[in-house]
Amino acid sequence: MTDRLFRRMNKGDQSGRLRARTTPATRGGTKRMAFKIARVEHQFQSPGPQPNGLQATPEGLWCIDQVDNKVYRVDYETGKVQFEAQTDTVHSSGITLGGGFLWIASTYERKIAKLDPETGRTVAKYDSPGSGIVAWREGAPDAGPTGAHGIEWCDGKLYVASPPSQMIHIMDPDTWQELHAIRTPGLRVHGLAWGRDGRLWAADTSSGVVSLLGTEDGRIYEVIRVEAPTEVHGLTIHEGVLWYCDAHTCAIGRLLLDE
Repeated sequence: MTDRLFRRMNKGDQSGRLRARTTPATRGGTKRMAFKIARVEHQFQSPGPQPNGLQATPEGLWCIDQVDNKVYRVDYETGKVQFEAQTDTVHSSGITLGGGFLWIASTYERKIAKLDPETGRTVAKYDSPGSGIVAWREGAPDAGPTGAHGIEWCDGKLYVASPPSQMIHIMDPDTWQELHAIRTPGLRVHGLAWGRDGRLWAADTSSGVVSLLGTEDGRIYEVIRVEAPTEVHGLTIHEGVLWYCDAHTCAIGRLLLDE
């Protein structure tokens, strides 16, 4: 794998515009978009017991599982496993590819793991930015710190979603210095996926919302509602369509937006 593959993957993902069924509001007699409602299309069940992160590539759909901590690459149509490897990550929540490596958020270890995509072997581990106790567990006697969930790669940088800090941290993977951070909407940010115009989709599992954010200031440009019982944990985009995985049901599928 090369950076050319990742640039091509991101370019292709960002080029598609999503069609949507919108809920209009009225201001001064003019209808405007308030939000979009996704139609959930189940594609197949995950090969692992609890899928928690996705990454689309031309070769197939990568998935990280938070129970067996295995990484899988599966076929988009059938879910057939093309590749799998055991990792040494702990309760993993996000996966991406960049710089010739797999990157996995090892959530309970509070690390970001850098792995060989051919073997699943860990090359290095880095402290997960924004680690701490999540807001809804503050003050609980048994509350413990956790790390990142969704991660994405673009232009030589890692974008790391952290539920404890409720932010997306932009990291230099060579120096592991934080370059920038943006606030995320909602209580529990999870999966990330690149949208159009260099903007980033971010899922909030607590509210069932996926928001399109500017990466400079976190400004919200679009909102998609994903209604219960589906929960969006992993998120990615393939051929202009958002894909999700739900750790509770093991479902992997697409979020379709009708006219």
